[in-house]
Amino acid sequence: MQLKIGDKAPTFTCKDQNGNLVNLTDFLGKKLILYFYPKDDTSGCTAQACNLKDNHELLNAKGYTVIGISSDNEKSHQKFIAKYELPFILLADTEKTVHELYGTWQEKKMYGRTYMGTARTTFVIDENGVITNIIEKVNTKNHVEQLAI
Repeated sequence: MQLKIGDKAPTFTCKDQNGNLVNLTDFLGKKLILYFYPKDDTSGCTAQACNLKDNHELLNAKGYTVIGISSDNEKSHQKFIAKYELPFILLADTEKTVHELYGTWQEKKMYGRTYMGTARTTFVIDENGVITNIIEKVNTKNHVEQLAI
């Protein structure tokens, strides 16, 4: 299923970096930036996370909550958060169930090799749980500018 702007964001429950269950419905009434990224502490993922961190006050002032999600485990997320002082929740979708709901677990190719992996994608979700923007070609160093919020 390919999600599009105007669709209701699929609800899910997933563990955060501390093992707490987080449900998308916990954020009804709030605007969300839900970003899917491939791997903690890699160059592109670090650039993206740090761009969101550096603009966190601006995003908060505009009423947005940032949530990152990857297939890394909680311990990996804890290290990533500590190393870069990330001020937002990271969800551990180790079973890729949320990735499947959002269509971000996809076939990829690199160096002639085909494999399954995370398609770096960001969903902007309004207070009612409706997707208002989808960014599939993420500029990791200038991601907040792409959000156009």
